Amino acid sequence: MPKLHPVLCADIGGSFIDCAVVTPDGAVRDRRKVPTPCHDLDAFLAILAAFAAPHAGVPLHIALAGLQDPESGACTAANIPCINGVKLEPRLAALLDRPVRIGNDADCFTLAETRLGAGLGHRNVFGLILGTGVGGGVVMEGRLVVGVGGVTGEWGHGPVIPHVPGAERLVPCFPCGCGQRGCIDTIGGARGLERLYRWAGGEAARDSRKILAAWQDGEPVAARTMTLYLDYLSSALALAVNLIGASVVPAGGGLSDAPALLEALDRATRAKLLRRADGRLIVQSRLGGNAGLLGAAFL
Repeated sequence: MPKLHPVLCADIGGSFIDCAVVTPDGAVRDRRKVPTPCHDLDAFLAILAAFAAPHAGVPLHIALAGLQDPESGACTAANIPCINGVKLEPRLAALLDRPVRIGNDADCFTLAETRLGAGLGHRNVFGLILGTGVGGGVVMEGRLVVGVGGVTGEWGHGPVIPHVPGAERLVPCFPCGCGQRGCIDTIGGARGLERLYRWAGGEAARDSRKILAAWQDGEPVAARTMTLYLDYLSSALALAVNLIGASVVPAGGGLSDAPALLEALDRATRAKLLRRADGRLIVQSRLGGNAGLLGAAFL
């Protein structure tokens, strides 16, 4: 395992801030979790200041459910509007009097799985997030790749589902939160799967886990939904894997806890690759809920 110094780490999402000290042996200590004050920047900064106060001079590394532009330093987080446009890294460094590093949470997940988890021993790794929405990260030759604007591995965005006028009942081309239509993110995460199921004629109140259970029980609407879901997602994933030459795809997020889903997605994706693989490609995260914190420590 690469050498670590003690690092204060925070995994920050739209619902919670998960904080801990990551020690040189990779252990997670002094962990605490508090609700994220998404609309109050002062309260947001105060939580991190209170966490850091007992650990003078120890660096703070953050896995953020959003992006930090490497050029401008400004942050963007759809579910944490109080930090949009804020140059959070230098502001926190000045407030806390210590080094601060910020990385995207999917990037941190991928980095942790490469160094300590399911990607250990692999040169190129594509991290797959199947949660409320979908996301990803890229590690090549053991190093995290961060692109222009902080965007890398975002396989969920870009209009890959075609809009065919007059054929809306055949091709679900939903609007996406990014401003486009037909992105994989519109159907790929938990909310997207529920949207696709309703479009196929399923019950409006059924959540993603119940849809997966109905699929395994052979319910026709769930089966139709999952046929579309697996076809679209495996096509987008195969393209991502072909682009970076990944030999493993660790999966995290709530939907990754469904073994039947990961197995079906793995089979469908491997069938579309240029380089066919006999062994498993998409595998469950080995680090689970610690991946964000551990990845932040490696930033």
